[in-house]
Amino acid sequence: MGLCVLLGLTAVLAQACAAFGHRAEGARRERMMRSPEWSHGRFVNPQPLHNAWVGSLAALFKPSPFVRPVAPVSTVPVPPGALDAAPVGGLRVTWFGHSSTLIELDGVRVLTDPIWSRRASPLGWAGPARYFPPVVALGDLPHVDVVLISHDHYDHLDMKTVQAMKDWDTLFIVPLGVGAHLESFGVPAAHIVELDWWERWAVGGIEVTLTPARHASGRFLFDNDAKLWGGFALVGPAHRVYLSGDSGLFPGLKDIGARLGPFDLTMIEVGQYNPAWPDWHMGPEQAVTAHQWVRGRALLPVHWGLFALAAHGWTEPIERVTAEGARRKETVFTPRPGQRVDVLAPPVFERWWPKVPFHTAAEDPIHSTQLE
Repeated sequence: MGLCVLLGLTAVLAQACAAFGHRAEGARRERMMRSPEWSHGRFVNPQPLHNAWVGSLAALFKPSPFVRPVAPVSTVPVPPGALDAAPVGGLRVTWFGHSSTLIELDGVRVLTDPIWSRRASPLGWAGPARYFPPVVALGDLPHVDVVLISHDHYDHLDMKTVQAMKDWDTLFIVPLGVGAHLESFGVPAAHIVELDWWERWAVGGIEVTLTPARHASGRFLFDNDAKLWGGFALVGPAHRVYLSGDSGLFPGLKDIGARLGPFDLTMIEVGQYNPAWPDWHMGPEQAVTAHQWVRGRALLPVHWGLFALAAHGWTEPIERVTAEGARRKETVFTPRPGQRVDVLAPPVFERWWPKVPFHTAAEDPIHSTQLE
């Protein structure tokens, strides 16, 4: 019995260690150390993150009774070949849940923060589980020109998904240091581009810029902020798209809008927030502010609808962001997971999520710090 337990623990440790990825070494680390964002052995935010530990712990023991769906989520399955036709007007996005999307922009296909695994975790049997299975098989996607990964947290960088894509003829563009993880997962070094904030890379006629974000990184206890994080601006000959990545609200968003906007579409994180840690994630109302600061024309909310990573109800982010968008007269897209949205000729969106109780902005406001 003791031997079986030991063998089981060994197998679990081996699985987790592989998912942890790899530390940055050699020339990669030397380049990281030259970054303006590097200080005293790690990456830092211009505005430090505030965290009220007592409130954070309290939230763990008092989650919403609606933190996960109690009925199947309404999705739109994507059959093979459904994404082969060119988008109307040259810009289309398909949201797969959380921060995973397929962006088709001026002839270039971009896959963002792909996670096809059942759990956002280093373990296959523990950790936050998906609300619904993937709406499309990874192998049924059309050819992807570039994969963008915003940072190395498990809900954005998934080992098994990357391993399934490692032999694709595609380019992975990631923040500084994240390439070490990808190489350990089997992605050839020649297919990896690592960027610092404001650095750019041209691919297929569009320009990809890694933009600043206010967040953090790490895959186990001892690698906090050892890799950079960020958002992305995609600038094509006819259209522009902004992805926030994970971020609290911060003044630099105005600079992104001034330098790289206006954007035809913004995809900004609206979920997995708590008043105890208001600088890690901006929350629904501040997402609308971020959309305005970067000079967006239409907002597609992301980082919700797939995993329970905070104590709020699962529909709360979309309820609050649509209400705030209406109040401020901003266009907010609300597609079902798997629904294709031609941005310049969008469908009529219907309410597809259930009506369940949630906390309003007045009841549970998210106010990021150090915004001046």
